[in-house]
Amino acid sequence: MDRAVDAANLAAAGSDLSLLGLFMQADIVVKIVMLMLLAASVWVWAIVFEKWTTLRRANRRADAFEDRFWSGGSLDDLYEQEGRKPANPMAAVFGAAMGEWRRTARVAGADLSRSGARERVERAMGVTIGREMERMERWMIFLASVGSTAPFVGLFGTVWGIMHSFSAIAAMHNTNLSVVAPGIAEALFATAMGLVAAIPAVLAYNKISTDLSRYATRLEAFSAEFGGILSRQSEERA
Repeated sequence: MDRAVDAANLAAAGSDLSLLGLFMQADIVVKIVMLMLLAASVWVWAIVFEKWTTLRRANRRADAFEDRFWSGGSLDDLYEQEGRKPANPMAAVFGAAMGEWRRTARVAGADLSRSGARERVERAMGVTIGREMERMERWMIFLASVGSTAPFVGLFGTVWGIMHSFSAIAAMHNTNLSVVAPGIAEALFATAMGLVAAIPAVLAYNKISTDLSRYATRLEAFSAEFGGILSRQSEERA
């Protein structure tokens, strides 16, 4: 009896093939899958926008910081202005190195070349780079997860919807295309939503991962150059 009612409802609503109509006609399980995929898609775009603005701001601030760093001014003054309370990852790397170098200088005095100052400074910069990149890479695992699992979630909704549609159609003993098509369309809508969520997530993950790798390389290059500068200064003091 229930299957007959479902079949009657399916046939009655079969003429509404709009996106909203397909969603409203779908089984409750398929509706839940669609809502999950819609929420994932919205969250993916929110992450993409946040990462885009973060990387753009970080590169812009890094450019400004490097201009000041290589301008020939005092490193101590630059540390007081930006190193103590860094506003960007590159300034944080600089501040960590200068802070460690100053602490070593107070303890070892002029004999910095024999105190292991360079190793401690490089370790401080490496830890800071790791911490800053970990913060910038936040939510990247979500993009990767959506890109890899959303098509399968959509496929699950499709399989469930087709099973439900076929069971209802079987109760009508009618395989006419006008009866079969709406139920199949509802089920395939879930797969389409899975692809809509997954494709931008995969593309964004690849692009953002590349940009983050370039930024990490930029921080590592700066740390190597700054470590060399501090090493030369320690040798001059010695």
